[in-house]
Amino acid sequence: MKKRIISLLLCIMIISAGLYGCGNNNTDAVKDTANTETTVKKEKDQTSSDITKVVTDPATKEKGGTTSQVTYDYEQKLNVISDNNRNYYEIFVYSFSDSNGDGIGDLNGVTDKLDYISNDLGFNGIWLMPIMPSTTYHKYDVTDYYGIDSQYGTLEDFKKLSEECDKRDIKLIIDFVFNHTSAQHPWFKQAVAYLETLKEGEEPDLTVCPYVGYYNFMKEGGSDTYYKAGTSDWYYEAMFWDQMPDLALGNKDLRLEIEKIAKYWMDMGVDGFRLDAAKEFYSGNPSKNVEVLQWFSDYVTGVKEDAYIVAEVWDTESALTTYYKSGVTSLFNFPMAQYNGLIVSTVRKMGTSSASAFAKALVRFQEEYNISNPGYIDAPFISNHDTTRVSAQCVNDENQMKMAAGLLLTMNGSPFVYYGEEIGMNSSGSKDENKRLPMQWSATDLTGITTKPSAADVVEQKFAPEDQQQKDPLSILNYYKRAIRIRNENPEIARGTITMIEALTSKDICAVSKVYDDSEIVIIYNISKEAATIDLSLAGYETFPIRGYLTVDGSAVTCEDGILEMPLYSIVILKK
Repeated sequence: MKKRIISLLLCIMIISAGLYGCGNNNTDAVKDTANTETTVKKEKDQTSSDITKVVTDPATKEKGGTTSQVTYDYEQKLNVISDNNRNYYEIFVYSFSDSNGDGIGDLNGVTDKLDYISNDLGFNGIWLMPIMPSTTYHKYDVTDYYGIDSQYGTLEDFKKLSEECDKRDIKLIIDFVFNHTSAQHPWFKQAVAYLETLKEGEEPDLTVCPYVGYYNFMKEGGSDTYYKAGTSDWYYEAMFWDQMPDLALGNKDLRLEIEKIAKYWMDMGVDGFRLDAAKEFYSGNPSKNVEVLQWFSDYVTGVKEDAYIVAEVWDTESALTTYYKSGVTSLFNFPMAQYNGLIVSTVRKMGTSSASAFAKALVRFQEEYNISNPGYIDAPFISNHDTTRVSAQCVNDENQMKMAAGLLLTMNGSPFVYYGEEIGMNSSGSKDENKRLPMQWSATDLTGITTKPSAADVVEQKFAPEDQQQKDPLSILNYYKRAIRIRNENPEIARGTITMIEALTSKDICAVSKVYDDSEIVIIYNISKEAATIDLSLAGYETFPIRGYLTVDGSAVTCEDGILEMPLYSIVILKK
């Protein structure tokens, strides 16, 4: 009996510390009610998950025991601003959700999952990998810029998806691949057919076949990126694959074609574009690439002022600074991404990585990119369809995977999350198909489950599918849900001017202030396997109460008399 009384008293003390340490600033806290004010709110409001109500003792979880009830008392009202700072979810349609049972994901499958993406997870932006007709499973070799690949559906299906996204205030952007086309594109086929008719020494006449000017043709191959054009004496450039001939983006007629295509899709409801391989428009010539980005960005925003453009420039921090001079809205922040990027290397303490170095990088990126483009919006990510997944980067360490997600989802700008990362899906090796495997919705209900790309290997999934993780308050999925919820409660996270709080920052502790619209929040990260005690008075923040927190094991972050107690791998947001 004594043991039970002592245990009960300990529970009460822990709960009291969570509720009253430093003040919990929950005067605006949302309480779930049976009545919702409007249908629109239902559609736009992120569904509260069990993670906001329940915490599990990790030791109990490992033993398969019961869940102990501890209230997370920091859920705030959503404060989602409808601008171009968004939470983006990247979808490889082929592997996401199959609506017609043919084993291949499709647009209607994406539409079916919009409530999961928006209401449940809290994303308000979607990037669709290529959806136009193509000869390959990945569809980066376009044969028709005005259509939908038949495997994915029809233009009517796309219109329906666009309309449903609008209802939920989801911005829909699509991959626009104009570094190259398919070798089966009518432009290229007509160009090669014409070149085959030329006699020896005869030069092509662009008034007869303008499409010859759309590609980089030359009489001599010159390098291993040039291939013979049919039976002619001419060669064409193809940086990635001989079936992806590069476009000559200096050609004025081609630019007019690209502008027509962009307007067509914007008229169809597209909110912007992800630009593939922007570094290879003119390989090895950044200044020309910047000019192409500037031309395209100016045209698109001239048609639709709030259109969002994010370009793939797989390069260094200094290179991205140069590319931001184009005025393009966003560039994917590759220095933050992948197994050796700043996010995962910081979490795993690889090399010289530390919490303080991460804080300095956040400030440095802000300063450098802002000089080149004051209106830039960062586009951080950890993984995408070309990289190993977070599970591989962290060698299936669930705590580190969660912490990496926490770093990403508290960064400025528009973070991008690759489908399946929210449940810890696994990839394998360097084969692209192994990075684009079917979304794991369920192990028992196969509705919507796609078949793997034909060249993909069988890859063991170490973590439970989506339906099981929904029920586990300590799952990776529920960590993502709370992280995005906190982001959607606090617009300062995406938009605030960052200042490193040096007095609180160390090898394991990263502390930053973010100020937006005269409102300040403080974000403190314990990037360590050990708990940490932080004296907020060292930086004058002892009166800032807890606004919300993220922990990997369900432990509470507490604060009393300006002393912050943070469990391992935890993040806390403070706000007056």
